[in-house]
Amino acid sequence: MSKVITAERAAELIKDGDIVGASVMGLAGWPEEVAIAVEERFLKTGHPRDLTFVHSCTCGDHKSKGATHFAHEGMVKRLICGHTGASNEMASLVEQNKIECYLLPQGVICQLWRAIASRKPGVITKVGLGTYVDPRLQGGKISPRTKEDIVHLIELDGEEWLFYKKFPINVALIRGTYADEHGNLTMEKEMGILEALYLAMAAKNSGGIVIAQVLGVAKAHTFNPKNVRVPGVLVDYIVIAKPENHMQTEVTLYNPALSGEIKAPLEQIPSLPLDARKIIARRAAMELAPNTVINLGIGIPAGVASVAAEEGVIDQVTMTTELGNFGGIPAYGGDFGGCYNSEATIDHASMFDFYDGGGLDATFLGLAQVDRFGNVNVSKFGKRVIGPGGFINISQNAKKIVFCGTFMNGAEIAVEGGRIKIVKEGEQKKFVNEVEQVTFSGNYARSTKLPVLYVTERCVFSLESEGLTLIEIAPGIDLEKDILSMMEFTPRISPNLKTMDEAIFREKWGMLKKIMESNVK
Repeated sequence: MSKVITAERAAELIKDGDIVGASVMGLAGWPEEVAIAVEERFLKTGHPRDLTFVHSCTCGDHKSKGATHFAHEGMVKRLICGHTGASNEMASLVEQNKIECYLLPQGVICQLWRAIASRKPGVITKVGLGTYVDPRLQGGKISPRTKEDIVHLIELDGEEWLFYKKFPINVALIRGTYADEHGNLTMEKEMGILEALYLAMAAKNSGGIVIAQVLGVAKAHTFNPKNVRVPGVLVDYIVIAKPENHMQTEVTLYNPALSGEIKAPLEQIPSLPLDARKIIARRAAMELAPNTVINLGIGIPAGVASVAAEEGVIDQVTMTTELGNFGGIPAYGGDFGGCYNSEATIDHASMFDFYDGGGLDATFLGLAQVDRFGNVNVSKFGKRVIGPGGFINISQNAKKIVFCGTFMNGAEIAVEGGRIKIVKEGEQKKFVNEVEQVTFSGNYARSTKLPVLYVTERCVFSLESEGLTLIEIAPGIDLEKDILSMMEFTPRISPNLKTMDEAIFREKWGMLKKIMESNVK
């Protein structure tokens, strides 16, 4: 019997109260054709309703796709995910306390699929200790109506751990490029492998169903078995999508360079203009060393790759993406999570195994709020709900952390003659007495003796045993007027306060290779 069904029929298979899991990052891996049909069915009939919707990463395009199709009052009862940022409508339901919501570390959710598939009780990890996910703070609960404890503090061999409880999966929504008549899935045109295999196994071993969206169906036994990413025995139903409903990323329909089918010339990777973001990326890049493995976060940290390419040192480090890429140059913007010219690609969950085990020599991550204790918030601001993504997994386990961000929100900065000029001061302070939500714990980092820097265009801080310490100031910046008066607290000032290297404030730099060589220990 054929496994191919219409999207409308697939929508009918999802029942009221089901726990629905998706393997997705932005729109990569997302079965948009199926989601449209599920939404249409709900709007016509009021079903399915009271769903629990689970995904490890962000889901959407900041417009109308992805999780937004499920963002109708009554359709979803509970949201468990790593990031809501790509669907304002779904985030709004959380902010209005209309649904339950748990925002958990991205890597933990990836690993939960495997725990569910293998009938383990859940995931035991140190990831989340000291952050808002710790049950001594919020236990990952975001909206006031969220009551059930799904994260527990436990002790093993005298050490503290977090235990994330498993739950069954009734419906798995996954995606491949092609399926054969038996349901075997390939992913040659996808941006990444994601965690489709583990989610499919979790659903099947929970007694649930697996619905896979593809671009086309091939004859049975067509595929090289080594190219099959999800075996057909795990796939119950196949939906053939229109190409426009099979986006490779949030903004790209299809680019063979993002799926590793071709290599992109490095000349295609644009250099950054000389502005505050480039200054931050350059100063952060000064922490690189040859033959190291690194990760870059979204936004300003992604500029480190552009700087490394411009300086001709991109091949001296192995850049990785949480989606599973080793080597090459991470994509940015709406293509974030993808990679140009990667050397190897593994699945999403396995990459987080590598990250959690300390495989990263350094990571470069964003900062939105920092307090006197060195805590960082990137996950919640006022009523605005975002989530941590992979931030908690990565920031707790890399050997070195470099946070990157502008000093103030909304400031206008010019770079002239090797100096910083503040054209217009910002209106919102980032360095505050107490962060709204602890996404990174300064106390936990100090307890593990983790080296931590906070790089801005105006200055650089280090996390010391005495607290947040100012160690560098940019040329052209007044310590009292431009830094201390723009903070809600007074940091410790290093007795060896230095001036940031003036060379990074000029149009041409060309010093990164030499600096990296000097960083070799």
